[in-house]
Amino acid sequence: MPTAPIKSPCIKVCAVDGQTGYCLGCGRTLPEIGRWVQMGPEGRDMVLASLPGRIARLEQMGKR
Repeated sequence: MPTAPIKSPCIKVCAVDGQTGYCLGCGRTLPEIGRWVQMGPEGRDMVLASLPGRIARLEQMGKR
């Protein structure tokens, strides 16, 4: 039985903001991006839940 692909917020805009440490595309940090597969579903869901707030912060700062 094939495994389901791991969901990812990546939108292929990979640039990290030096001030916040967030990717301007998806909102994740470099450590989160690097550990994404190893985090497991619960860890990924926790990060995914935080992304709207991070993206909003980047937008408020005029970086996105």
